[in-house]
This record gives sequence, structure tokens and C-alpha cells, in this order.
Amino acid sequence: MKLEIAVLSGDGIGPEVTEQSKKVLDAIAHKFDHTFIYKEALVGAIAIDKTGNPLPDETLDICGNTDAVLFGSIGHPKYDNDPSAKIRPEQGLLKLRKSLGLYANIRPVKAYETLLDKSPLKKEIIEGTDISIYRELTGGIYFGEKNLSKDGNTASDLCEYSKHEIERIAHLAFKAAHSRSKKLTLVDKANVLESSRLWRKVVTEIGEKYPEVALDFLFVDNAAMQMILNPSQFDVILTENMFGDIISDEASVIGGSIGLLASASIGDKFALFEPIHGSYPQATGKGIANPIASILSAAMLLEHFELSEEAELIRNAVDKSLKLKISTPDINTEYDNVTTSKVGDFIADYIEYPEDTNINFQNIHIGQSTII
Repeated sequence: MKLEIAVLSGDGIGPEVTEQSKKVLDAIAHKFDHTFIYKEALVGAIAIDKTGNPLPDETLDICGNTDAVLFGSIGHPKYDNDPSAKIRPEQGLLKLRKSLGLYANIRPVKAYETLLDKSPLKKEIIEGTDISIYRELTGGIYFGEKNLSKDGNTASDLCEYSKHEIERIAHLAFKAAHSRSKKLTLVDKANVLESSRLWRKVVTEIGEKYPEVALDFLFVDNAAMQMILNPSQFDVILTENMFGDIISDEASVIGGSIGLLASASIGDKFALFEPIHGSYPQATGKGIANPIASILSAAMLLEHFELSEEAELIRNAVDKSLKLKISTPDINTEYDNVTTSKVGDFIADYIEYPEDTNINFQNIHIGQSTII
């Protein structure tokens, strides 16, 4: 298969982790005789610095004329520390999602057996957790009308959803649940919000078309509590934009590091794949950023194009790297010589030469910069 991939590395650690994803994709291309062509483009703070625009027209044009987008991260302290800035890095990502019609954000959350002791939650609580969160991405309060009174003392943000917006992501979530454990939980605040009552009504109607999927409901405050008390009860979670943003970030603590969590943003025509972590500017250039979330996002990219065997091989390689403690300091305190690049090297090498794993393991931990 030939794929043209727009690569928007962005800011902070984005370029470092995205480089590892490309390394792994190149290994897949070599092993399975695919062709992946990368088209680099600017987004975020670096785009503002160079063009004055967090999403230059050239970047949007590249994204609209390639098969998929591989995204890094955006953000910089000079904007984080100035909430009043009129032009901000995150505006680029929001505009990109809207322009490409990326209405469904999918975030897998998994408790890896080899990392159960790395989570701040008890092992017996998180064991067996395997959740897929479906977050609506282009509606709700983030995109609603915003008002500030002339005296600056009163502000409002409109949370608005249409039946169509709810239906299209609900169908995706029900189909995912059908292929998994056949359970879907809608997270809302229907006891207070009219928009949530519409969500519950529409999702209930759609649920009748998927009778083999068990549908239940949780208010978002209870869902946030249950995510900590008993996360393994969940299979597929469906929710609106802001609730999904909060719930999925909360879920990131289950695996022990936000550096493990990948995501896909899907629309009817376009798709974008990115780690859920931010730009982590304090780690930029230090070789300590965990590339696994970005690498697993690349696996989701392959899965999107029905390259399931290739995606599974990446996931197997990631599992092996975690078992051998070939990972960055956020989850590995035993070895201090494993860098961002070395993790990528090992996973890419495992893909092409899985039988040489033990040799590769030794090379990594004696400090070699490349794998034989």
C-alpha cells in the first residue's frame, strides 16, 4: 500500500516522539513492502513564530491532500503563561479538527500487565482495564458562541449540539462496542443540562439498532469517580467534547504514564493520529520523552487503513519493549540509559528482526546508540 502522510510534529517534544513513529512506520513499510511518503508541515507555536498563524494555509492544504495526518504536540510556555494572548498554538489544532471534519476522537486506555505497579492506583483496581473512549470533537462548549460583557464582569460559553452531531459519533461507538465486549456507557449530565438530555434521547434511539450492545448511562461526576474506583467495568465510553476531554485525561493515570496513550481523530473523509500528551517543553531535547504514545498512534493509523497485521506487530513490539524495560524514565527507573531514540530503535528493530530480541535488549542496556 502507498500512503501519503502529513507530518505535523509541532512543538516541544513533538518532533522527537514523531520521529520515532516515522522510524517504526519505515520498518513496517520495509517488512510488508508498503510505501509511506511523509510531507512535513508547521503547526502550533513554531508556526506562529515563523508565519504568525498557528495553522498556516499551506499546512491545511497539505493535510487536505494526503491520506492521513500524524500529529505531534503543540504548546509553549510563553503562551501557556499568557492566557490573554489573542493568537495561541491550540487554535491551530482546533481549526484543523474543524476544517477536516474530525468529529470523533478515539482514545484507548489499557493497563499493561508489566506496568501495573507504575500506576498511582492499586494493582487490583486497574488490572484488566481496557477502555475505548469516544469523544465528540467538533461541537459543544469549546466551539459554542462566546460572550464577554462590555464591563468585563460577565462571561458565557454556549454548549450546543445537534441531533446529527450526536448520531454520527454514536454509530461509531456502538460499532466499536459490538466488536469488543458489547457494552457502551454514555457519560453526560442529563439531570442538569438540556444538551445532555438530547444526547441521552438520541443515543437511546440509536441503541435500539444495536440490540446486542448493552447501553448504560452515568452522570459525568459519577463517571469520574468510577474511573478511579473501578475502571475495568468500562468497555466503550461515549461522551461529548468537554466531558471527554476531562475523562480521557483522568483515565491516563491508569496506565502509569500519559506517555503511553495514543489517539485517533476521525471524520468522514480525513483522519488524524496523535499522542494525547502535551508538548512537555521541560523535556525538549533531553531524550527522556516517552515515544510509545506516538508509536501506538501510528499503529492506529495503520489500523484505520485496515493494515491490521502491521498494527498488531507494532503493538507486540511495544509490549516487548515494556517487558524488557526498554522505556523512558517516566515508567522505567531501573535503567537510566534508555533514551527516546533508543525506544524507537528497539521497536523498529523488533518489527524487522523479532528473533533477535535478546541481542537487541543487551545492546540497549550496555548503552549502544544503535541496535545491531
